[in-house]
Amino acid sequence: MRILAAIIQVVCERGMRDATVEQVVTSASVSRRTFYELFADRDDCLLEAIEQSLASAGHHAGAAWEAPDRWADRVRGALWALLEFFEEESKLADLCFVHALQGSSATVARRLEICRQLARLIDQGRSVASHQPPPLTAEGTVGGALAVVHARLLERPSAPLTELLNPLMSFIVMPYLGPGAAGAELSRPLPVRSAPRRRDKHADPLDEVPIRLTYRTMRVLVAVGAHPGLKNSDVSGRSGISDEGQASKLLARLARVGLIENTAAGTTRNATKAWRLTRAGERLERSIRPEVP
Repeated sequence: MRILAAIIQVVCERGMRDATVEQVVTSASVSRRTFYELFADRDDCLLEAIEQSLASAGHHAGAAWEAPDRWADRVRGALWALLEFFEEESKLADLCFVHALQGSSATVARRLEICRQLARLIDQGRSVASHQPPPLTAEGTVGGALAVVHARLLERPSAPLTELLNPLMSFIVMPYLGPGAAGAELSRPLPVRSAPRRRDKHADPLDEVPIRLTYRTMRVLVAVGAHPGLKNSDVSGRSGISDEGQASKLLARLARVGLIENTAAGTTRNATKAWRLTRAGERLERSIRPEVP
């Protein structure tokens, strides 16, 4: 998560072409070795950052889309959730709508895949359409909507994305429901804004912890969090550390900084351990786990 936050920051500050692995690892305060243990190269890291951003956005829009409402209301609710999310997470908006266009072939291919998925959702409007629009209507609608958002983000300073809700909805429903429905969308009141989410979503989760984040540290914390009571050898196996001695040293270090604690009976050095996360460890482990719906 530290590396992903860093590449978002670097790309948004320097642009896609000038962002380098060296800048990312410097910003993340991790080694190049740690970076390459996790990612094949810069573009692989960037694609993962985009994937996580899209997953977060989709999570926020999913409830509105799954609501048992009319097609137009479901689209409106999901679109509002997306606009609100990207308005709050401005760097993620720039990453997904602006910089991704200059990414690798894999990034461009992923963007095309997302556009096709969105087009299939929009084209569900055929089931309620008064007449059947041309075959490419949904693809053209999605492309046009994304172009509008892209242009808004290029403005400096840019106006709030949520102001686009009614104009975009009018544009989306027009080919399916006709001019009457399109005109009605222009005058609908905007939804009530959601409560502001935690603003430090992409902050460094280790700012207040006296230990450097490495891939092994992350794997150990996740293993202990998922299976409280593990002994040293079990942690070694579940975290992928083949050397049990190294695993034991890392566990001891995590215990010294207050992230894990031994709950086993017996306090001698060679006594069997039963590790679990402390409250500080639980907070950290949650922050480094990938976000899931």
